[in-house]
Amino acid sequence: MTAGERSRLELLDAALRSDSVREHTRSVVVRVREQLARRKDALMSWEPVPLDVFATTLPPEIRSAWVFVLRAGADTGAERHPNSHQRMMSFEGSGDLQTGRPGKWQSNVLVSEPDAPLERRWISIQTNVWHRPVIDANADWAVVSFHTVPAEELIEERPDDNRDAGTKQMKYLGK
Repeated sequence: MTAGERSRLELLDAALRSDSVREHTRSVVVRVREQLARRKDALMSWEPVPLDVFATTLPPEIRSAWVFVLRAGADTGAERHPNSHQRMMSFEGSGDLQTGRPGKWQSNVLVSEPDAPLERRWISIQTNVWHRPVIDANADWAVVSFHTVPAEELIEERPDDNRDAGTKQMKYLGK
């Protein structure tokens, strides 16, 4: 990790340590977890978080924030973001945010222990890098994710051999 990237993650980490931000994030986690519980076939559920929730100044490239809750025991499959650099922090629970590509995954087990080193709680995923969340079987995994595009522009891309491009794209907000 470069010094510049570490500095960005430290800024984001400090923003998430604020009592008011943690309280707001917990309320979003509860709501998103309830959505996931209602959707028995879903592997994850999510909600964008307004940037004005964060009392501190975020790095200028951050354009959206999200809470995701990933179902316990799930492997959500390979995905990438062709238009955004993602920075993600483990908020509740734990999981393995694998990076690389199918057949050549690198494990990045993340935990939600506030005193754990930054590298054990955060991951930085460059634009177009494949990643794959694999969630511990014991509990759902809640994460906070920051992106370099506005919420309505964030694209998820997944492998799809039935398409000429070899991938399928969607926007999280469905627009």
